[in-house]
Amino acid sequence: MVRERHTSPAEPPSPPAVPEPLARYQRMRDFSRTPEPSGRPSPSDASGARVFVVQRHRATRLHYDFRLEVDGVLASWAVPKGPTLDPEVRRLAIHVEDHPMEYLHFEGVIPSGEYGGGDVIVWDTGTWDSHDEDVTAALHAGTLHVRLHGEKLSGEFMLVRTARQEGDKEQWLLFHKHDGHVVPGWDAEDHPRSVLTGRTNEEVKADPDRLWHSGRPAAEAEESLRVEVPHPPTAEQIAALDALGAEGSWEVFGRTLRVTNLDKVLFPAREGEEPVTKRDLLRYAAQVAPVSLTYLAGRALNLHRYPDGADEKGFWHKELPSHAPDWLPRWDNPGAGPGETRTYLVVDEAAALVWAANLGALEWHPWTSRTTAPDRPSSVMFDIDPGERTSWEETLVLARLHRTAFEHLQLRAYPKVTGRRGIQVWVPIRHGPSFEDTRRWAEKVSRSIGAVVPDLVSWSWEVAARKGLARLDYTQNAVNKTLVAPYSPRPSAGAPVSVPITWDELDDPDLRPDRWTIRTVLYRLQEKGDLFAGVQHRDQTLPRVR
Repeated sequence: MVRERHTSPAEPPSPPAVPEPLARYQRMRDFSRTPEPSGRPSPSDASGARVFVVQRHRATRLHYDFRLEVDGVLASWAVPKGPTLDPEVRRLAIHVEDHPMEYLHFEGVIPSGEYGGGDVIVWDTGTWDSHDEDVTAALHAGTLHVRLHGEKLSGEFMLVRTARQEGDKEQWLLFHKHDGHVVPGWDAEDHPRSVLTGRTNEEVKADPDRLWHSGRPAAEAEESLRVEVPHPPTAEQIAALDALGAEGSWEVFGRTLRVTNLDKVLFPAREGEEPVTKRDLLRYAAQVAPVSLTYLAGRALNLHRYPDGADEKGFWHKELPSHAPDWLPRWDNPGAGPGETRTYLVVDEAAALVWAANLGALEWHPWTSRTTAPDRPSSVMFDIDPGERTSWEETLVLARLHRTAFEHLQLRAYPKVTGRRGIQVWVPIRHGPSFEDTRRWAEKVSRSIGAVVPDLVSWSWEVAARKGLARLDYTQNAVNKTLVAPYSPRPSAGAPVSVPITWDELDDPDLRPDRWTIRTVLYRLQEKGDLFAGVQHRDQTLPRVR
């Protein structure tokens, strides 16, 4: 028997359901692909200092997105020709869906194929107020007085709804009123730079420095892609390391490190050279850290340790040891299952790399995704892995075919020798695709390359089944599958290093996969600079391949 619930006369009826302010915005976007914030309404500032932003947005057509903070979201209009300070000019403004407050400082690239795909800069921002006592009611009524206090836009503006519609979108007019801020003939296109970074849309497209993540609070939605690079150690600091006995304390990068077994041989000698000691490794780690940090910061690090030297068997070390100093940057993997690594070292500062070298880490293998988005790779990886029968010339043939493939696909791709026998290629991509996406794409590219020279390539997983042939290993495109970092040493005689090269160097008769060592690669860096720097410009969308 169902009993009725009787309410007292004093109990008010339930209010009608209010639509979620950002529901339409969220329905129109795939947050697994776009870097835009998904957002949620934010509480209004009790002080009444509302904010506004105008973004210059190159999507299908260039337009300006005019956004005002109202009731915890950004009420938004698309203004095709941009706002103006000329009171004689009225601009069409198409009322679009409300945007989350996180959009206030959104500057970056929305992937092609996504809603609004294109590059965005923060063209102007500031605060605003109004003569209207009830801004929400004024918006519903279709006439809003706006007083802007921005870097480019100042003074009194009007937003007036017209009788015309464009589909389900209202058409409004935006214009400046006659006041002390008017500028006849003023055109937004004469002022194309961001007020946040000073960059143009074209510069942001070529080098986005921010990612935006869905489902995070505003304070956590923005992720900087810029790494603070320290100055290299001074000659005095290097001399202090060389002056130590077998162990001692070494101050470098603002940290005091306890270093041990400094005269222990970690790499056997090459012919005509001295063996490489732990002191040599620590010196190199400190000197290369300002460059290596670019490829290690913000990423979980797998260490290949050889505490007894490269002649002895090494082991993988992923879990940060309990005795690690408190200052070391670290990351707790929220996806770790029972028995899996929970806490990783993250080399967010240069001294952490020296600490790892002192631990006997002869190889440095960062994840190919950042800790802020561990399931989203920042590059697609191609590993040309020679077999026992593969000659160096045949490895070069395979590498040149990769060069041709990426030229055909019109993609920037960056090769490096591994320091052992092979060559690897990194293809930087925009934030969005999953590892499943990149692995599938890399397999298609790799198999089309392998089809050109089928006698050189095996697709067998097991080494014995490959019969000495090379493998084009696309399977490295997976969570926690890693390739050796640029400038990492390798556990072989002379301490060879994995070194970036140019595509033209594939035709250099002197090129070898282990040509450079920790004793010579710094001279190459001084001469040629960091040839892998373009990997940090993650602005590419993967084209469709068959």
